[in-house]
Amino acid sequence: MKKKILSTLMAASLLAATLAGCAAAPATAPAPAGDAAPAEEAAEAGSSDEAVTLKWALWDKDTTVYYQPLIDAYTAKNPNVTIEMVDLGSTDYSTVLGTQLSGSGADFDIVTIKDVPGYVTLVNKGVIEPLDDLIAQDGIDLSKFSGVTDQVTIDGKLYELPFRSDIWVLFYNKTVFDNAGVDYPTNDMTWDEYDALARAITDTTAGSRVYGAHYHTWRSTIQLDGILDGKHTIVDGNYDFTEPYYNMVLAQQKDGVCMDYATLKTQGLHYSAAFAQGNVGMLNMGSWFIATLINGIASGEYDVSDWGMVKYPHAEGVEPGSTLSTITALSIPTSAAHKDAAWDFIKFVCTEEGAEVLAGTGNIPAMTNESIVDIISKMDGFPEDSKDALITSHTYLEMPANENSSEIETVLNEQHDNIMNEVVSVQEGIAAMNEGVQAILGE
Repeated sequence: MKKKILSTLMAASLLAATLAGCAAAPATAPAPAGDAAPAEEAAEAGSSDEAVTLKWALWDKDTTVYYQPLIDAYTAKNPNVTIEMVDLGSTDYSTVLGTQLSGSGADFDIVTIKDVPGYVTLVNKGVIEPLDDLIAQDGIDLSKFSGVTDQVTIDGKLYELPFRSDIWVLFYNKTVFDNAGVDYPTNDMTWDEYDALARAITDTTAGSRVYGAHYHTWRSTIQLDGILDGKHTIVDGNYDFTEPYYNMVLAQQKDGVCMDYATLKTQGLHYSAAFAQGNVGMLNMGSWFIATLINGIASGEYDVSDWGMVKYPHAEGVEPGSTLSTITALSIPTSAAHKDAAWDFIKFVCTEEGAEVLAGTGNIPAMTNESIVDIISKMDGFPEDSKDALITSHTYLEMPANENSSEIETVLNEQHDNIMNEVVSVQEGIAAMNEGVQAILGE
C-alpha cells in the first residue's frame, strides 16, 4: 500500500556513476523441480559460454529505476546471458503472477515477489522453489538481512530472497526545531522522549501553527510501533500491546500536537503534502520518501529547506535501530527452464554486488552494510548527518508470512479506523481486533 513510491521518483541519473557490478558467470543447466544442483555441477555449468535467455516477471518496468542497472551490471560480466523483463503491471501483479504460474503457459525463470500475502499464496500453490540448499551451497549469510528472512520462512523453508528493503525512519524539519530553540531528535530515543520532543516544538497559535508530529492514516504508523520490542507480531491474535501507542497519538491529537485523523481522512491529505507545508516537525515514514523529499525541495515544491533523519524511536530497553520494513524479493518458479542460471542472477542481485548497484540508484538493499549506506548518502540533497538513520539493528516486517495475512489486515484496518475516528474507545477497538483475528486463526 505504501511501497514503491521511491521507485517511480528516484533521481537515478544523479548516481549513475556509482553503479558497479560484477558477478560469477551463470550456470545454464536446469535442475529438476525442487532440487538444487550440486556445487560441482553448478560450477561446471557456470563456466559455460552457452547463450541463455532468462525471463524475469516484474511490474512497472519503465518507471522503476533499478531494473536495468541490475541487468546491465550482471550481463557485463556474463555476456552469454540475456535477461528479458516481462511487465505484468502493478495493480494486480500478485494475482496475475499466481494465475500464470498455476497454469501451463508461464515460462518465467525469475519472478519478483511484491508482498507477503502474494508470497504465501505462491508457496501454498507449490509453484516456487525452496532456496535453502542453494543458499547453503553458496554460503550466503542470512544474518546480513537483519532478520527479515526469518519472518518469511514457511515451515522451515525459504522460498524467496529479498533484494530491496524499505525501512521506517523519523524524518524531521530542522527549521521547526531551530525556530523553537529545541535540540534535534537523536538516533536513540524512546517513545516517551519522542512524545516530549513533539510537544516541545508544537505551537497551536492561530496563524503560526506548528505540529510537532504527523501520522499518516495507515494503521502501520501506530499499531506497528508496538512490535519493535520483538515480543509481538501483527498476526498473533492479541493486540493489547498497541494500547500505549494509540493512547499517545490520541492524546497528541487532542492537544493539537498532530493533525486530526478524521480531517486527514476526509481531505485525503497525503503525508508528503503535509510535510511539504513546512510546519510539521517530525514524520514517521518509510525510506521510500527520501527521494520524493529531495526532489520536492530541489524543485521548490516543498517549503522545507533543511531536514534530517534519525532512527525510529524504540520502546524502553530495546536496542536503537530496531525498525519496520517492507521487502521486495526474487524467487524461482518450479516450472523454470534455467534454474541454475536464474539462481546465479538472483544471488548477484540479492547479495553485496547487486546491493551496491541498487544503492547507486538511491534504493535501500535488503542486504546492507556501512559501505552500501555510504553510496546512498552520496545522493545530491541527502543530509550529511543522517546516514546513520539507515543502519539498522533489527527489522520487523510490517506483515510477516501468514496464510491468513489478508484477512487479518482487513480486521486491523477496520478497527484502526474506528479507534482513530473515536467511534470506539481504544480498549473496545483492541478487543474487537483480538476477537476478529482470533476467529480467523481458529483460536
